[in-house]
Amino acid sequence: MSCAPHQLSATRHLLTTMAPLTTARLPPNEGDILLAISSIDRSQIQSVRRAASTFNVPESTLRSRRTGVSLRRNCQPKLKKLTKLEEEVIVRHILDLDLRGFAPSLDAIQEMADKLLTKRGTSKVGKN
Repeated sequence: MSCAPHQLSATRHLLTTMAPLTTARLPPNEGDILLAISSIDRSQIQSVRRAASTFNVPESTLRSRRTGVSLRRNCQPKLKKLTKLEEEVIVRHILDLDLRGFAPSLDAIQEMADKLLTKRGTSKVGKN
């Protein structure tokens, strides 16, 4: 398969002007962190520093995980007002309206969220 000359020129131009790939350190693999913690707990490795270097994970991450600090992605933001269940109820309601051919308005969804929050005794949702 051959390409037009202008396509080859454009491709060559992109390849030569693109920034080179960097060898930035990737975030540690969760599996490696768990293996390091497991090896410390089973006394296969005596120190956190050695486990961190052996499994190539940050020592600070390993220490914090051993003390019970959970993953950041598993924590719920403090400013989040609705619980996971309340969000699922609203999404199910929106999908149900869509199946019946109704387009839910933003005001109706906000009103529903506000009703859920007032039942719990918290303030209403904001504009975002």
